[in-house]
Amino acid sequence: MDRKKAIESSNSPELAELYRLLELLKEKLDGSMKEQFSRSLPFADVLFDRWQRAKFLGFGEGTSVYDSCCISAGVHIYTHDTVDWAISGGEKPFNYEPVKIGDNCYIGPGSIIAKGVEIGKGTVVGANSFVNKSFPAGSRIAGSPARSIN
Repeated sequence: MDRKKAIESSNSPELAELYRLLELLKEKLDGSMKEQFSRSLPFADVLFDRWQRAKFLGFGEGTSVYDSCCISAGVHIYTHDTVDWAISGGEKPFNYEPVKIGDNCYIGPGSIIAKGVEIGKGTVVGANSFVNKSFPAGSRIAGSPARSIN
């Protein structure tokens, strides 16, 4: 039984009305997103502010977090390294570069994403991978260092 039929058969008029209103809201938000940005997002990603979510989760300024990316347990995402700082005795600065992870990606457990990496939309990263270079949309990558396994 689909969700809508289950709600309608629950004998809860309040729940059925809430569902109807949520469907209307989703329809309006979808239309607005398509008109303004020529795109469609999952309902939660349209409804809730991805910038506020990133801030709440403790990510740095300028970071956004969509619900449509699955980051498994034990994943480390680094936007900096301290190599030059350490070997210079603290005289050189840390090195910073942003990390970008596209929509609808899966990052396997225990993986490490290095600074400056871009992971394209729909990419799958195998468990325990070390991703130290960028990969295009639709990639299937694994290993240490990560390489294409398509």
